[in-house]
Amino acid sequence: VDAGTAIPYAILSTSVGKAPPVAKGVTYDRILNARDEPQNWLTYYGAYNGQRYSPLDQINASNVGQLTPQWVFQAGNVGLRSGATTYAWEASPIIVDGVMYVSGWDGQLWALDATNGQELWRYRHASPFDVSLCCGNVNRGVAVAEGKVFMTTLNAHVIALDAETGKKIWDKPFGDVRAGESATVAPLVVKDMVIVGSSGGEFGVRGHTDAFNRETGEHVWRCYMIPKPGEPGSETWPAEGEAWQRGGANCWITPSYDPDLNLLYYGTGNPCPDFDGGVREGDNLFTDSGVAVDADTGEIKAHFQYTPHDLWDYDSVMEHLLFDLDGQKMAAHFDKNGFLYILDRTNMDAIRVVPFVDRIDWGEVDEKGNVTPKVYPDKEGDPVHFWPGPAGAKEWTHACYSPDTELLYVPVQDVGATATRRRREFKESIPYWGAGVAVDADDQSGYVSAYDPRTGQERWRWTSDLCMCSSLLATGGDLVFGGEPSGEFNAWDAGSGDLLWQFQCGSGHHSSPASYSIDGRQYIVAPSGWGGWAEGFLPKMLGSSHGSALFAFALPE
Repeated sequence: VDAGTAIPYAILSTSVGKAPPVAKGVTYDRILNARDEPQNWLTYYGAYNGQRYSPLDQINASNVGQLTPQWVFQAGNVGLRSGATTYAWEASPIIVDGVMYVSGWDGQLWALDATNGQELWRYRHASPFDVSLCCGNVNRGVAVAEGKVFMTTLNAHVIALDAETGKKIWDKPFGDVRAGESATVAPLVVKDMVIVGSSGGEFGVRGHTDAFNRETGEHVWRCYMIPKPGEPGSETWPAEGEAWQRGGANCWITPSYDPDLNLLYYGTGNPCPDFDGGVREGDNLFTDSGVAVDADTGEIKAHFQYTPHDLWDYDSVMEHLLFDLDGQKMAAHFDKNGFLYILDRTNMDAIRVVPFVDRIDWGEVDEKGNVTPKVYPDKEGDPVHFWPGPAGAKEWTHACYSPDTELLYVPVQDVGATATRRRREFKESIPYWGAGVAVDADDQSGYVSAYDPRTGQERWRWTSDLCMCSSLLATGGDLVFGGEPSGEFNAWDAGSGDLLWQFQCGSGHHSSPASYSIDGRQYIVAPSGWGGWAEGFLPKMLGSSHGSALFAFALPE
């Protein structure tokens, strides 16, 4: 079967190969009020606020120990893959009235019956086998609205598919694959637009986010995260040369959105070249920043830079969790650099800054976010060890927030690395990597922690011998769900952190679980498939089971 086409399931069985027309009714208003539909998971974080919270409470602390698998969807397939890196399943499933839409590596997307895992249709997008990829052949999810499913592709396209058949409706490029740009982000539907962001910061590209018309694919706006000379922030880059054109700051994680302020909240990636700051003197805005962008125009309205002049590869692409406390509009961000930031999301000023990992020696950050660097690769050929390493105290996988407990929950990686600076000349589509890096293989640990955003205090901690690098999910049943690299999928008590239930999925978790219900029965769904940039955040797990299975759990009927 040719790549780039929908494949009816009838090829594999006698099924019709068509999904019911449930996605036709997914309007912008429904996505705005997504948590009023707890049976569904209509957008990437479950809702625009990024909280990754499901109000469903049928599964709770008293019965979670009875959870059992209801179905398993095996997504692995035979054939060559794009890029000289491993694949991983890093997606967050979308569920609409009993139909699940989930993407995978290598441009794959499936529509499934969410009651039993039956495949309704699948799509695969063609991408070059030699496409330049930094950190794995991955895709983090889809968006659904008005009868369409939207997905980005490894060769930096955004596509719209018919949600019933998987047939392609429109296809638009938004990055230069020859220069090393790619796309792994899950799109976000806002109003009549599809919002996407670019990947490829390790290849010396200029990061950007783009908006396309939902119906036609027409390009609406682009926001570059590196200012050109004369624009606000350009003074933080060298006045001479082309450093700003190769500066990175890619937006490869889906933003959260405040409809009242009409602001998209992005995290931006590292400056380029990584580690070697000698060719990019200055703070290097808007790299390693939280950036508030006007959803209608793409104009940057406010920002907070977490790690100015980054010399440690501390991408700040991670989510901003939006919530209101005591009459104040807040945004919480757990950064790679090891600090939790509570911001006023109206202006991106810091309210509170506290560490959330035990070992931090790269620098000091005060209560307002001012940075004093201490340990970094400075001299050519001189190895320097620092904590956290470039995988960060938290990887891209997401924290969550429960409005019931008013606590934040975060997966933590306590691991260091040694970097040796190596000056590299820029060459298009070749990694513009300013150091040799060796991540600690043995001296590491991980934990899941709960934090009080009012005080910055850690309320509880569950510890592991391995870095924790799965997104977390909070539910109305006062539970927190998340996976381990060794394959266990866990449920913790949201109030105490007690481990209440565990299931071995056969491969590590580096994805985003979700919850939904059908006919009053609650399900927890989790993709399991270890891989991606494993050498960066957990080298001791290299050679472990790859896996490619989607598990759905529920209580016995």
